[in-house]
Amino acid sequence: MEKRILGLDPGLAIVGFGLITCQQIPAKIPETSVSMVDFGVIQTSAKMEMGQRLCTLFDDLHTVIQELQPDLVAVEKLFFYRMANTILVAQARGVLLLALAQHNLPYVEFTPAQIKQALTGYGNADKSEVQDAVARELDLEEIPKPDDAADALAVALTAWYQI
Repeated sequence: MEKRILGLDPGLAIVGFGLITCQQIPAKIPETSVSMVDFGVIQTSAKMEMGQRLCTLFDDLHTVIQELQPDLVAVEKLFFYRMANTILVAQARGVLLLALAQHNLPYVEFTPAQIKQALTGYGNADKSEVQDAVARELDLEEIPKPDDAADALAVALTAWYQI
């Protein structure tokens, strides 16, 4: 049975997305395979008015969902580090969750530490270790660029490990 998992790395300027497929082999139930289908980013310009930026995220995520047809979405939880930035990301994240609800898509959420733990075995791993794990797990010759897309694939892989 195949499952399509869309990972999202929320942001206001850049939302990373990455879709993986997981295939469970019926004759060998414990065995599964995973592969990368697509990845990319949704971008908004700081020169745009805030409402327009949120509309762009909303519309573009609808397009991504329609094109990629995920069964499950995995979203990175907010990491609080600068209040002003956190509020902007929270607004963008709310728009993303609304789009998921409109498509009746189930979603799971993971903190950055949970993602690092799942991919590297260490909750305080650095970004390069996580990106190396993404490339290794998906059998990619190079780390996906930009970083936001690689992060989204890491979120999707974390969901795959949980199912």
